[in-house]
Amino acid sequence: MQIYADNAATTKISQHALQAMMPCFETHYGNPSSLHTVGQEANEILADARARVAACLGCEPREIYFTSGGSEADNQAIRSAAFYGAKKGKKHIISTAFEHHAVLHTLNALEKEGFEVTLLDVKNGHNVTAQQVKDAIRPDTCLVTCMYANNEIGSVLPIAEIGAVCKEAGVPFHTDAVQAVGHLHIDVKAQNIDMLSLSGHKFHGPKGVGALYCRRGLPLVNIIEGGAQERGKRGGTENLPAIVGMAAALEDACANMAENTAKTTALRDKLITGLEKIPHCALNGDRVNRLPGNVSFCFEGIEGESLLLYLDAQGVCASSGSACTSGSLDPSHVLLAIGRVHDVAHGSLRLSLCHENTDEEIDHILTVVPQVVELLRNMSPVWRDLQNGEREYIL
Repeated sequence: MQIYADNAATTKISQHALQAMMPCFETHYGNPSSLHTVGQEANEILADARARVAACLGCEPREIYFTSGGSEADNQAIRSAAFYGAKKGKKHIISTAFEHHAVLHTLNALEKEGFEVTLLDVKNGHNVTAQQVKDAIRPDTCLVTCMYANNEIGSVLPIAEIGAVCKEAGVPFHTDAVQAVGHLHIDVKAQNIDMLSLSGHKFHGPKGVGALYCRRGLPLVNIIEGGAQERGKRGGTENLPAIVGMAAALEDACANMAENTAKTTALRDKLITGLEKIPHCALNGDRVNRLPGNVSFCFEGIEGESLLLYLDAQGVCASSGSACTSGSLDPSHVLLAIGRVHDVAHGSLRLSLCHENTDEEIDHILTVVPQVVELLRNMSPVWRDLQNGEREYIL
């Protein structure tokens, strides 16, 4: 049995998306910028996909810009707000300490260019509050960027409340919604979201394609120069098959969201309840206010990398955190930000489910994880010291 429980890293493309893509390879293969018939047919398909993505987010089609994924969309949104903010003498940006590195590294680069960044603390409840945002806003604040839901611990942020605070203060609000789109109901107008990033492969669409929603009236700077594609804001021939596949996957996810959420949440809660029985462990993130499929734990006395390898040998595909930093030996910045100490943060496990997972798979995970944790602890000198009283337990 092989169980895929790493859907936060990427999802298997759906048959719905795959079937929607095929005509773009075989029949509608034209360049949407070409003036001939084949090109204009492709352009019509591109416009239709844009309208379908917009409908799922509650915005206008002309407010959607297709990108290569969430990281590019994050970069364009943040750099655009920074560029036009600086023109008005505003060089202060507010974000959170547990953002994805696509956001944090962009902010780090802007700090070197003279911007000041405030990262809100997330230790209280493994989340931030709208009041924290309100208290941090200054006259020179040019952007608030807070992720919709955390990719490692699953915390869902109070986006509508943050959006209301930003609107009242007249500060643009961007959210990295890569983990939320297709899994949580989103209405950018009702939630006062000015810019939003998404990525197709997080909701059973293809990899290498995403989108940036930018509210009409907000200017964008170009990250990729080239042609006049995407209304002159993103050069390069549009990846029509991937865009169409993403639109189809998003429509399918939104249409079946209630059913999929109910099933995935039940599996998630069953898994959390079972794993909590392991001694000296801790759930990361709020038990209820979290993504439907996210399960994140720290186990004291073990190394997360060893845990993953042993679980893989037992047929369970999991992760220790973000796939974007899986090659790093440092503990997750997210776990450190919520207050986990280094020794505990090293023993992390993220299981991310989807509606295709089954009760039988959860039962198998609940059988093998305790066995592997016990095996690794029996081999660990740190665990021996803890049991002998030479060290104090943290969890």
